[in-house]
Amino acid sequence: MAKTASAAAVFLLLLLFLATPSTAEIKSLTITSDTRPMILFEQFGFTHTGHVSIAVSEVSVAASASASQPDPSRLGFFLLSEESLIQVAIEIQQNPSFCVLDSHYITHLFTFRDLSPPPSASFNRSYPVTFPNEFSLFFANCAPDTSVSMAVRTELYNLDNDGSRDYLSAGVTRLPTLFSVFSLAYLAFFAIWVYICYTNRRSFHRIHLLMAALLLMKALNLICAAEDKHYVKVTGTPHGWDVLFYIFQLIRVVLLFTVIVLIGTGWSFLKPFLQEKEKKVLMVVIPLQVLANLASVVIGETGPFIKDWVTWNQVFLLVDVICCCAIIFPIVWSIRSLRETSKTDGKAARNLAKLTLFRQFYIVVIGYLYFTRIIVFALKTITAYKYRWVSNFAEEAASLAFYVVMFYMFQPVEKNEYFVLDEEEEEAAELALREEEFEL
Repeated sequence: MAKTASAAAVFLLLLLFLATPSTAEIKSLTITSDTRPMILFEQFGFTHTGHVSIAVSEVSVAASASASQPDPSRLGFFLLSEESLIQVAIEIQQNPSFCVLDSHYITHLFTFRDLSPPPSASFNRSYPVTFPNEFSLFFANCAPDTSVSMAVRTELYNLDNDGSRDYLSAGVTRLPTLFSVFSLAYLAFFAIWVYICYTNRRSFHRIHLLMAALLLMKALNLICAAEDKHYVKVTGTPHGWDVLFYIFQLIRVVLLFTVIVLIGTGWSFLKPFLQEKEKKVLMVVIPLQVLANLASVVIGETGPFIKDWVTWNQVFLLVDVICCCAIIFPIVWSIRSLRETSKTDGKAARNLAKLTLFRQFYIVVIGYLYFTRIIVFALKTITAYKYRWVSNFAEEAASLAFYVVMFYMFQPVEKNEYFVLDEEEEEAAELALREEEFEL
């Protein structure tokens, strides 16, 4: 029993760091011979018109040979608010034999004692949630050495003023509009970029074509995200657009990391080829991004009720960190290479300008990665559940700002301040290099 209680406490603590508000589409799932002490089904932000509908059927509880027949009141469903999560975890840790169904911090729904008698063994009921808050829907199994099998159908939603159901959490119900606005911004950005490339054909490089593809994929990704979220908001069920969303997301992320690596190595700007170590970075980053997106699909399309949900979250975070670190190396290599060639190359000013450019790009990339990985995560953690959309807005705004800066720095113009310099600037650059060497 102590082992069961500890596992439940650990699960609740992991939930604090890994769980994200669900899109809460209607879910139908089957649990087979599950021995977990607690199963998280959904996390949802309710307004004062919230409702929870749960239907369970084909319920069976099997005890081990050494265990007695379980008490049906020790197995059941409940709601737990985010504020009470730590309190319940503390109760479980302090008392190994404590059953979460006995806690005063939870909102009871029903236990297996309320099921219809066999062979039906089913239950179907809707509960109003009149207190606005973010709640998690749990199933608890406080009967030691028992496994549970059942078919579960859940619906979590809020009612709009006109009485229609909104299946998106209170904190993310604005996402369809948010994604639509940013998709229009990227489409306009794409049109402007194509115009700039066309009017500066003589300065056009192959990297600019990849950058255009990146903008298009980002716009399509946001369009699919907006449509998918709207469909879930209205119907509560996913459909074909979520497949397109994941496809465009995979292409977009792979293109983004590839463009950053290629720009960081100076490909197409400084040299028409990649060195062996730079190719290895791409060979590592691209498969890792495929793995990260696979983890993202599992996390988004299933839910925390699957046994390996926490593992997939950890895989996604680990792979994302590795990729973010890997794309920094090519930029550092370019800065180091330009620094060395500046000491021997007669075109000192040109190399100094390029060195300045890649230093600035390095700072921009670091700032983008730091903001989207650390600051956005902090916003998700500290903002109230009703304002979870703010973290999405901050992430998209930061991404758009990063794209604008990166594309401006490496735009195809004939008289780029970094590549066209006069003789006076060259002399000043050579003097600056000599002073730098003297200081070193």
